[in-house]
Amino acid sequence: MRLLYFHQHFGTPQGSAGTRSYEFSRALIARGHQVTVICGAHQQSGLELPYDAARGWHRGLVDGIDVISLPLAYSNKDSLLRRGWVFLRFALRSVRLALELDCDLVFATSTPITAVIPGLAAKWFRGKPFVFEVRDLWPELPRALGVRNPFVLGGMSLLEFLGYRSADTCVGLSPGIVEGIRSRSAASLPIAMIPNGCDLEVFHPSKRGPLTLPGLAPGDFVAGFTGAHGVANGLDALLDVAQELKRRGDRRVKLVFIGDGKEKQRLADRAAEAGLTNCLFFAPVAKTELGAITASLDCGLMVLRDVPAFYHGTSPNKFFDYLAAGIPVLNNYPGWLAGLIRENRCGIVVPPGDPVAFADALQRLAADPAGCRAMGVAAREIAEKQFARPLLAARFVATLEAATL
Repeated sequence: MRLLYFHQHFGTPQGSAGTRSYEFSRALIARGHQVTVICGAHQQSGLELPYDAARGWHRGLVDGIDVISLPLAYSNKDSLLRRGWVFLRFALRSVRLALELDCDLVFATSTPITAVIPGLAAKWFRGKPFVFEVRDLWPELPRALGVRNPFVLGGMSLLEFLGYRSADTCVGLSPGIVEGIRSRSAASLPIAMIPNGCDLEVFHPSKRGPLTLPGLAPGDFVAGFTGAHGVANGLDALLDVAQELKRRGDRRVKLVFIGDGKEKQRLADRAAEAGLTNCLFFAPVAKTELGAITASLDCGLMVLRDVPAFYHGTSPNKFFDYLAAGIPVLNNYPGWLAGLIRENRCGIVVPPGDPVAFADALQRLAADPAGCRAMGVAAREIAEKQFARPLLAARFVATLEAATL
């Protein structure tokens, strides 16, 4: 099978972005398939490809994957208008490739929702089988996060509807996403639930060691957030917790923020103005380096804004990294991940918007090393049994192979 794989935010282990598409592409190649990935350009991709001036793109082999990177720079720090323009330009350039490049199957993954456009073009004008992967529900999440422009929301809703109605198969990354697809699709549409997964080798408890990050002292209890610092993440909640810990005179618990995003500088400024020396901010690191750092944390922080659409409609990479690294997870919103944590006793769930309960949980973990170790063991166990990347990759490959029958 020759597969065209459209993912604007494709990344490799040498970068600091998610590597789901990289791992799944490698699994497809291992099964004897050919994969061409079409992506954009962003600083966290880890891609270094030769530039083809005649075609106006970067192209090269990455561990057997034929990668075409369109030079359309993207940053989540950009304004909504600029990001939207980059999304649209990527989609329009991708349409031409979807119509020209030889393939047996077209696969497109959001975000953004505009990623569906080349898939629609290949389906409508070439009759190619099309599989659409949905990472977020549109326009539900943008609306919940404050987007009010009726034209933007209407366009998202239309693309979502056309994607569900045109795809031969859909993939959802969480139970809520699968339910959302089902509510707007034909009853006969095959839908596979394939969440983000655990890289069991990159993130491994055996990599645990002393953290050498500036600002930490021996004996500190280090709770870390590793991921995007965006509006959706609601990281002000952690600064509220830090303020509560400061009020209590707790100098042992430290909150470490590793990553980047539109909100990062504002958060760092707020922490500095409030004298929150228990908050430490660091730049993104390559996934290969992040594995050892994550395993060396005492606790992983799973934080999102208190938006009901998030409860069952997200599948955050960082959550699965924490599990694989064998550390407890402290989560501040309800939903399917909270249920997993409770059922498997691999962390603590606190109510949203409650810095007192969050601070209580951190201090409880800091005072109970044996309990933390037990939670970490449980986390690694669920990672291996339910979310190991090879298990999910095999399910993904089988889903795509079935779509060509």
